Amino acid sequence: MDLALLRTFVAVHRAGSFTRAAGLLGLSQPAVTGQIRTLERQLGRPLFLRTARGVVPTTVGDELAHKTAPHLDALVEIAETGLDSRSALRTLHLAGPPEFTALRALPALTALVAQGLAVRCAFGSAEELFEGLSVGHYDLAIATARPRGRLLATTPLCDEEHVLVAAPRWAARLGGPAVLQIKGVSALEALPVVEVHESLPLVTRYWSTVFDARPVTAGTIIAPDLRAVLACVAEGAGLGVLPRYLCMDALDTGQVVALLNPPVPPLRTYFLVVRTGALALPHIARAHEWLLRAAVDW
Repeated sequence: MDLALLRTFVAVHRAGSFTRAAGLLGLSQPAVTGQIRTLERQLGRPLFLRTARGVVPTTVGDELAHKTAPHLDALVEIAETGLDSRSALRTLHLAGPPEFTALRALPALTALVAQGLAVRCAFGSAEELFEGLSVGHYDLAIATARPRGRLLATTPLCDEEHVLVAAPRWAARLGGPAVLQIKGVSALEALPVVEVHESLPLVTRYWSTVFDARPVTAGTIIAPDLRAVLACVAEGAGLGVLPRYLCMDALDTGQVVALLNPPVPPLRTYFLVVRTGALALPHIARAHEWLLRAAVDW
């Protein structure tokens, strides 16, 4: 079987589209379509079903991708790094949410960087990360959602606890966690809110989990970076919901105060996501394993 046909097949399987696969391979769309038809004729079975948004693999297509993709990736690894066992690790293209990637993932990978790994980092939403992985822009992504389908493989990394915080003066006005526990959500409705988006995603999730209610307040400051939210909350701009890892030092130094200590705090899970079969590549597998080890202490 022609390896070029298999390479095109894997590209289409990962991209979910003849057009996107053609762009990745530097081919025309008719050329990609023709190669897939040739491979289907050789196998005597359809490999993809066309949809309004692209193509989806048949059961035979998924099975072929599962069997061939790791070996094709390994051949690319050999071609790019050579057969010299002393050659340096390849470049890892990592993507994830900006705060967690900057404060957790990148510091954890510095030991591998010292051993020769090069890292290129990008930030984005879960949808952007999954799209980038699918078309080969990224090798490894950190996301707070699981992708659908079998194109991408997911491993739970760690859980983060969310904390409702405010500057000490706001906490004093509310009477502290004990009083707030009695007054409930109504005591918080007059407070300004600092959030990452107009939809108040973190505050809404906290309210739903802890109070079984929706927030009725509007955002006072909206900044798409949790580090900016922390800085504004510490200056007294209003309350915010932040992951504990991000505000731990501010809590310890008294810059911000936890307004509540619920018995079951809201949690959010982070996942490591790769293309199916990509862990056959040593530099991706090592980074993946390294992050899982580091997450034990997070």
